[in-house]
Amino acid sequence: MPSLADPATQGGGPPDRGAPDHDPSGTGRPGRLDRVLSVIERAGNALPNPIALFASLFAVLAAVSTALALAGVSVTVPGTDETKDINGLFSGAGLRWLLENLIPNFATFPPIAAVLVMIMAVGLAEKAGLLETVMRATLARAPRSVLPYAVALIACQAHMMSDVASIVLPPLAAMVFKSAGRHPVAGLIGGFACVGAGYAAGFTIGSLDALYVGITQQAASVLPAADGLDIHLLINYFFTASSSIVLGMLGGFLISRVLEPRLGTYRPADDEPEHESLTLTPAQRRGLLRTGLVLAVYAAAVLVLWLPSGAPLRGEGGAFVPSPVLSGIVPVLFGAFLLAGLTYGYTVKALSGTEDVVTAMADSVRNMAGYVVLMFVAAQVIAVFNWSNVGVLLAVKAAALLNSIGLTGFWAIVAFVLLVACLNLFIVSGSALWSLVGPVFVPAFMLLGMTPALSQAAFRIGDSATGIITPMNPYVFLLLAMLRRYEPDARLGTLISRLAVFVVPFLVVWLAILGIFYGFGLPLGPGAGIEMPGR
Repeated sequence: MPSLADPATQGGGPPDRGAPDHDPSGTGRPGRLDRVLSVIERAGNALPNPIALFASLFAVLAAVSTALALAGVSVTVPGTDETKDINGLFSGAGLRWLLENLIPNFATFPPIAAVLVMIMAVGLAEKAGLLETVMRATLARAPRSVLPYAVALIACQAHMMSDVASIVLPPLAAMVFKSAGRHPVAGLIGGFACVGAGYAAGFTIGSLDALYVGITQQAASVLPAADGLDIHLLINYFFTASSSIVLGMLGGFLISRVLEPRLGTYRPADDEPEHESLTLTPAQRRGLLRTGLVLAVYAAAVLVLWLPSGAPLRGEGGAFVPSPVLSGIVPVLFGAFLLAGLTYGYTVKALSGTEDVVTAMADSVRNMAGYVVLMFVAAQVIAVFNWSNVGVLLAVKAAALLNSIGLTGFWAIVAFVLLVACLNLFIVSGSALWSLVGPVFVPAFMLLGMTPALSQAAFRIGDSATGIITPMNPYVFLLLAMLRRYEPDARLGTLISRLAVFVVPFLVVWLAILGIFYGFGLPLGPGAGIEMPGR
């Protein structure tokens, strides 16, 4: 969004009186926060596009694997007698492998199909207006005193809407805050902060979960121990569901007790536009009712096919976990979102025929074009990691390094979360970042006795908390444009200083929740424990 990020707009006007970090001395020199943000922005701008970054990594990996192969390097996986030789990509065997597997590497890359299937159904529900109507209905009914907590709780489920959440929820939150006599900027900034800092939490399931677990599967597959693991879409569900409730309460507290008091009394400008009403139309209420009934019938049908003894969707030997419901949760969710979108869309007449349905789903997939290109390159990088055995070598070396400095157990997880949180300031794409660090740290933590589910849960924390304060996040500039409706002189430093209120509390509390799961050995999801089997 170049127009929103234009330097002339960012710096225009005097600094807010509530943001002394810009120029506390009044000398005209940039304040400490401005200097830090400037460093982050310059460093982030120096990074290549994520696609170019992975293409460069592919070239480096090809050269390194070849050099290690020529040097006769091999690696032994701890706990096994198996020795793996490093295979060089720039060799006869390597070039043959690449020619034969370039297309299969991409076609069989787990995140691709799952994410696109989910985005078609979720996109239909979003285009039909269902998701926004659900948020409106929920927020409009919230009493004034609990409004910040309702906004934060909904925001922590909003990753189901993908990036649309960062566009839709903040202005809605500002609208309901204003109508309730509260400061609209608190709703605007608080809603955005909770969407971003709690982005990977939630008891809702969406394309983000499919993206994460697909990369996790590929990263874990470099070790033989992965063969006995059931890595499915819900491996973090217990953790994310419980986290979203706690983070929602925390976010509500920060909005009402920390952010809003610092904003002072809100006095609307004379020319400030009136916001539209949150009241639902009769057609929207009818659409929600019918959608709820259809989803209730659908959920009951799935449970009847899964829960009773001898049901066809039970697992081998009548097991709940693993079972076809968990391994096939993407089709189950696809059916739920598809039915919901169709029911609501036809009820409110947002959809008038099959052409509208196809167009809505196609538009959703079309918006994923950049993601598909990124995944093509990332799939090749991860495939080379696996085939060359460089991934195993790096994992073994990383595990040995962590052991040698005594950084094992939960402290290794804490260090990983902080590393991801720092990298997230510069690489805001979750798929790019997990594709970058997952192939090394998932197997490394497996060698330390920790499951891929735990590594993925830790990544969720670091990948969420700091994304709201980096100038690399384009939605920060969109939020700045929204903020200027209420504060025309607001600047980027002002905005980020307010967003920063949420970062450390979310990091600390979310890590504490993971620590509780770790300390008590609680499953992170169905069939997804903390320790590797046999430990």
